[in-house]
Amino acid sequence: MDKDIRRSVIAGTWYPGNPKNLRTDIEDYLRNVPDEKIEGKIAGLIVPHAGYIYSGQVAAYAYKIIKGEPFDAIVVIGPSHRTFFHGISLYNRGGYETPLGVVPVDVAFANDIMAQSTMISHMPAAHAQEHSIEIQLPFLQVSLGVFHFVPVIMGEQDRETCETLAESIVRGVGNRRVLIVGSSDLSHFHTYEKAVKLDSLVLKHIEEMDDRGLIKDLEDNVCEACGGGPAAVAMMVSGKLGAKKVKILKYANSGDVTGDRRSVVGYASVVFYQ
Repeated sequence: MDKDIRRSVIAGTWYPGNPKNLRTDIEDYLRNVPDEKIEGKIAGLIVPHAGYIYSGQVAAYAYKIIKGEPFDAIVVIGPSHRTFFHGISLYNRGGYETPLGVVPVDVAFANDIMAQSTMISHMPAAHAQEHSIEIQLPFLQVSLGVFHFVPVIMGEQDRETCETLAESIVRGVGNRRVLIVGSSDLSHFHTYEKAVKLDSLVLKHIEEMDDRGLIKDLEDNVCEACGGGPAAVAMMVSGKLGAKKVKILKYANSGDVTGDRRSVVGYASVVFYQ
């Protein structure tokens, strides 16, 4: 079992490595979010994946909305930043470790998803250094307590890969109540004004639950999202599981945090619900 635990690679850098400090920081982020109740069953989220000092407060808007919700499993989908590969890598063993403990993988659910397509396999190298999944886990641990999850990394984010993954998750769900988390930042390294303009195009597609339009505009470089594929899959799966409504909970960019508006990264928290 120990060899199947994926150890933290970003504790102490992207977020605090000390468990007490980490929990305190997350609780502070959550406390800063106004109380809001979503009237309907939550199916999916889009959440940023930068270091907590940059995007933690935006992420907290998504994680406060699911606090205490009874999910059977969470599917966290991220893009691959460090390893190029074709298809989709799904971690179907052990668990992921953070300073707050090990989050166990729902092995049965993972295998049910993997069985749906030859495009999905287990590639340990894809997960070894990737931050886009791990960055979500401490927030989930604080908001939900103990939970099981399925970590998914997309090597490619084209339409075929997105649709294959979405269909495979939906077919694998069975009678579980699941939450889909698409791990995605938005535009990168533009001026504040240009970032807001580019990001508004992405958010418009998301608000309209227009996954086709989003993927096309991303492929045509009309807009940007570092995790556009995971965002589109979260949208697709949420829709197939019955979500008809979407709410942009919070949008900001790194310029709002650092004050440097010359070169920023965009972040948004989004919820899909019935």
